[in-house]
Amino acid sequence: MPFKKQNPLSPKKLLLTKWTATHPTHKRKHFLVSKVILPELPEQAIEYVELEAVFDQQTQIIRWRELGNAEIWLQGWV
Repeated sequence: MPFKKQNPLSPKKLLLTKWTATHPTHKRKHFLVSKVILPELPEQAIEYVELEAVFDQQTQIIRWRELGNAEIWLQGWV
């Protein structure tokens, strides 16, 4: 079966998407993009998103491009 390439990520479409950490910590494995953080100046590119852990609602802010790293994040809840 041929390898299916993942669709490219777009920061504007990440809101409420689901992610699984490949190396969970403190039982935090499943996450939801709870906020796309808009830059101060509208002409600047979006750089950050806020992830919320499903387990305990703990939030963290990361660069949205990190979600494309399959060694850290898998798209969906696996």
